[in-house]
Amino acid sequence: MWRGGRWPWAAGGVALLLAAPARPGVAQEHPPDTMQRRWLRPAASLMVPGSGQFLAGQDRGAVYVAAELFVLFRYFQLEREGNQAARAFRRLAFEVARRAFTTVRRDTVFEYYEQMQRFAESGEFDRDPGDGFQPESDVATYNGSVWLLARRTFWADPDAPPDPTSLVYQRALEFYRTRAVGPDFRWSWRGAALEHQVFRETIRRSDRAFRRAQVQLGFLLANHVASAVDALISSRLAAAVRRPARLEAALDPGGGAWVRLRVAF
Repeated sequence: MWRGGRWPWAAGGVALLLAAPARPGVAQEHPPDTMQRRWLRPAASLMVPGSGQFLAGQDRGAVYVAAELFVLFRYFQLEREGNQAARAFRRLAFEVARRAFTTVRRDTVFEYYEQMQRFAESGEFDRDPGDGFQPESDVATYNGSVWLLARRTFWADPDAPPDPTSLVYQRALEFYRTRAVGPDFRWSWRGAALEHQVFRETIRRSDRAFRRAQVQLGFLLANHVASAVDALISSRLAAAVRRPARLEAALDPGGGAWVRLRVAF
């Protein structure tokens, strides 16, 4: 019977050692081609999930293939949803908020549309109808907020303008010119509060779809790694089964015995 984690064998100081004999003239180290075959399945699974399992005749490779196809389907579906929503909010912005200022639709960076969410109007770029240049002063507009930021950044007192020919005044103007919205991209949601709200919701829907698509890419990578690790473990275990094994058994002076199986891994 089993006692204290040992097997009691017949009494006596007998030591038993069984080992699979090595064939004469054959080295115990595995040849390079065996090592290459051992890494073939993990490498194949890392590239195409499930392929390493199929090479080993394992049906679970179908699970990795199914997961890959599902994640790819969801990724492209979410990308399509994000692009459709992006086209929708750009079209709405032009038809409602921009058409009064330009007849030519020109798209630009996404940051522009983000500011259209925050501000109902862009404001004028230059309020001076003559040859001079006067930035927008209404801080409720986007351009007015840019001019306020420029004054706070470069002037000692944003409400006390320095000499227009001074360096600090010119730096503030340069800051404004490089960040304010020009006449071709002016907008106004005045009188279209409902459309402005739909515009915001459409942008959020587009952002949400693109973020979820990025998550799918993470799942895709995880599926590749999981399939490769599975194939690596399976390959190593299969190789270990084919290696020489040592079965060791012995009696200790107290009358107990132990048995140990050693397999190279």
